Amino acid sequence: MPLARPTVVKLLVLNCHEAWIHQLGVLCAELDIVVGLPGRYTQGWDTRMRPLPDGARTVTLDEVRQHGTAYDCVINHNITDLLDTKFLDAPKLLVLHDTLEGRMAQQDAEFDARDMRAMLNSYLATVGGHAIAISRSKARSWGVTHAVVHNSADPEAYLPWIGDVACGLRVANHVTSKRVFLAWDFHEEALAGLPLRIVGHNPDLAGVEAADSWDHLKRMLASHRFLVHTADPRYEDGVNMAVLEAMAAGMPVLTNRHPTTIVEHGVTGFVAESPAEMRAHAERLLADQGLAAELGANARALIARYHSPDRFRVEFTKAIGEARKKWARRRGRGMALGR
Repeated sequence: MPLARPTVVKLLVLNCHEAWIHQLGVLCAELDIVVGLPGRYTQGWDTRMRPLPDGARTVTLDEVRQHGTAYDCVINHNITDLLDTKFLDAPKLLVLHDTLEGRMAQQDAEFDARDMRAMLNSYLATVGGHAIAISRSKARSWGVTHAVVHNSADPEAYLPWIGDVACGLRVANHVTSKRVFLAWDFHEEALAGLPLRIVGHNPDLAGVEAADSWDHLKRMLASHRFLVHTADPRYEDGVNMAVLEAMAAGMPVLTNRHPTTIVEHGVTGFVAESPAEMRAHAERLLADQGLAAELGANARALIARYHSPDRFRVEFTKAIGEARKKWARRRGRGMALGR
């Protein structure tokens, strides 16, 4: 008797950030990625950031409406996404990437944060949706979920670290509009005049360009001496995807003091109380490739232990399961009431 073929999960995800969505490849699912969304610097999938995940294809919302495809779960990233996918009778998962305070500041919002939390919580209950956050601080900020699925990075996906280029690296997009969130004044005061390469989509910054491809970024992570990350604790976490990738690649990280940083001072990088301290740590690493290698090896081990793709796969699969349960319960109640 032939063995039954495993059931393949079919997911729809709205494109928010290629690096985050690329993680979904570990789910071994059929993945439809919605492109052509307003407010993004590109209307398609940016292959410079990541290749399409295995089993993925790009679609538009109009195509989704026309084809009537059945999805096991729809992955959204904000309230607009939830409204845009309202026509789909499918489980809804909301992934919270930003703090509520940060989102309000970016949009110059005047609404009360408590009203926004109440509205989102009510909407999720109405559609039977499930929310998760990418960090504990972001979960607390929104107050609609305790579920956290941390981002991941795979050390095996990166080149062996060499660090032969005595230069720091900063990976950041849209710096001008995010200066406060990225604590850019701290960054500039600390590193002015030191060798530093900024990589990312920043068309208004002279000499700053995005990596040509993920392979290009990997080569930079392997060759540069350290990564820099600064963030304002009021609006942003002390860790982001660039930090995870750099540590997975074996790079030490320099960061400002932040309650949510994963950098352990003197073990996986350096945590600075002031710009002057960060400058001193940067100068030390620029002069000592061996120290950078030691700290970077510790950073790589930390990522392998706490931020592995396998861990992401297990936690995200559980989140999809919760979304499906809540949707089924809500759908059952609606049918019982004749809706």
